[in-house]
Amino acid sequence: MGFKTGIVGLPNVGKSTLFNALTKTAAAQAANFPFCTIEPNVGDVGVPDARLDKLATIAGSKNIIPTRMTFVDIAGLVKGASQGEGLGNQFLANIRECDAIAHVVRCFEDGDVTHVEGRVNPVEDAQVVETELMLADMESIEKRLQNITRKVRGGDKEAVQQERLMRAAIAMLEEGRPARYVEVDEDDAKAWKMLQLLTTKPILYVCNVGEDEASEGNALSDAVHKMALEQGAASVVISAKIEEEISQLDADEAEMFLTEMGLEEAGLDRLIRAGYQLLHLETYFTVGPKEARAWTIRQGTLAPQAAGVIHGDFEKGFIRAETIAYDDFVTLGGETKAKEAGKMRAEGKAYGVKDGDVLHFLFNK
Repeated sequence: MGFKTGIVGLPNVGKSTLFNALTKTAAAQAANFPFCTIEPNVGDVGVPDARLDKLATIAGSKNIIPTRMTFVDIAGLVKGASQGEGLGNQFLANIRECDAIAHVVRCFEDGDVTHVEGRVNPVEDAQVVETELMLADMESIEKRLQNITRKVRGGDKEAVQQERLMRAAIAMLEEGRPARYVEVDEDDAKAWKMLQLLTTKPILYVCNVGEDEASEGNALSDAVHKMALEQGAASVVISAKIEEEISQLDADEAEMFLTEMGLEEAGLDRLIRAGYQLLHLETYFTVGPKEARAWTIRQGTLAPQAAGVIHGDFEKGFIRAETIAYDDFVTLGGETKAKEAGKMRAEGKAYGVKDGDVLHFLFNK
């Protein structure tokens, strides 16, 4: 299981440049004018994970298959998007289909790149986009409340639950706060998610800084980081321009380039790690002579459901999971030696898979 993240922000903040870097393509036209992205570009990319390479080396795997994640480059929103300004409604619908939002904010000064508001203030930019998402949610809720009135009067339990949750959401929105601040009981979690409100989606603020500021950030990115902490959101500092340059290099050249820039790792890796943490995701591995492969699951996923990520039949006929922790697999030098050392465990249906587990599933066909 991967996840779909929508790259959003005002025009000319570096969204398409970042998308190009993430997907290592020039599929998204990066141009210095608003709305250069008309249809959303979708990129399915492999998630870099050094652990996978190490496992493949130990096991002598012929193929290495990383887990995948999807990025959607959504055109720039502007003030009034919720009322159809710019190309608003179309892109709000695109955001609705994503699991999370990577909100790119401009944290660089460049007189050659115009700003749609005529100034550089990433916190205000973020507030403009957030406001449009909140207004869109309010409009959506008001319409849906009208549509379920008859069912509520008739005592339909599902409609009554939806109405209660929507009224809680709109009360929060009317206070000027996104719907993610609503406290939702576990019994309501599924129904709440089904509302698909834009302002309930987890947000990762991507601070796009100048090339000389990629390692430490700047005062603008510091302000965004403070805002993210106050919101319970996440933030990461990236120079989209550097990332695009790196994406055109081979592995050795990219490593040299990063060293010269004073960077320990590519921004893509930081972005993915922050995204994983934001969505409470983790990775497990299957390893053998044919292939070493990474799989993405949500934290706390039980073994049968983790097996189902590979194939539904694995979950239906699940018997047990043979499990080796990543550190044991690497330290001891592979499956056989880990088994001899008593580090392979047989786990049943109640086992919660851990990040880095090397798994082999047994199931009834």
